[in-house]
Amino acid sequence: MPELPEVETVRRGLAPVMEGAVIARAELRRPDLRFPFPAGFAEALAGRRVISLGRRAKYLLIDLDGGDVVIAHLGMSGSFRVAGPRDETVPGEFHVPRGKDERHDHVVLHLETPGGPQRVIYNDPRRFGFMDLARREGLSEHPYLRELGIEPTGNALDAAYLAARLRGRSQPLKAALLDQKTIAGLGNIYVCEALWRAHLSPERAAGTLVTAAGKPRRELLTLTDAIRAVIADAIEAGGSTLRDHIRADGSLGYFQHSFSVYDREGEACRTPGCGGTVNRIVQSGRSTFRCVACQK
Repeated sequence: MPELPEVETVRRGLAPVMEGAVIARAELRRPDLRFPFPAGFAEALAGRRVISLGRRAKYLLIDLDGGDVVIAHLGMSGSFRVAGPRDETVPGEFHVPRGKDERHDHVVLHLETPGGPQRVIYNDPRRFGFMDLARREGLSEHPYLRELGIEPTGNALDAAYLAARLRGRSQPLKAALLDQKTIAGLGNIYVCEALWRAHLSPERAAGTLVTAAGKPRRELLTLTDAIRAVIADAIEAGGSTLRDHIRADGSLGYFQHSFSVYDREGEACRTPGCGGTVNRIVQSGRSTFRCVACQK
């Protein structure tokens, strides 16, 4: 599933085309994705101007004039692409070929832009993505968003916040970090990477990073910095290219090429002087990659 950096990459790719454009027509080629489209969804979008594109965790937020917001989730295989009136330009080199089967083009937004007509096409072979329509007022209380924790970007995420959330928790550290009520949008890939950078075992009890008085231990300070850094690096690199993910313009992100531990089972640990080997375990049904030699 695309994680926060991938969704941020999509947002940045779509914004230059969509912001300020008018949706002349919304074409729904099926009645549902993972869930049915809201009643009257296509009619509600027609004629509306796109004010801005935002993101909350792994959700893309399309603000429309009149106060409505489209909430879009990419699911496992969803992607957007931008096409002109006659052809589709797909710049960039490809690590994983992009699917071009138009049978999976389920939503087409026909836009009127200053540069001429454009189409924003949502393609989703597995149909695990979804779209909903909400009001801007009270958006934070929407069922998809109201229980989300803090974002792992900017200065809001700090060790004191994590100490308050992890104190007394005996569950494995990786599971605690994947809890979207603690950190919104942080997924399996980047938790593995952050724990490797911080030299912390994914199996360590989360509460051991907090003192009896509720203060963050040194390891938690290091982990907080690692989380923020790995997310920032991934966003700068354009998101990871895994399986079906592509950028909005069709090109791919390349952060995966610099993964230090994720999906590197059996390879040498990249920690200088470590000498260990990356191995894979399964936690809560998900693959975890770690070096037992340097992650304690």
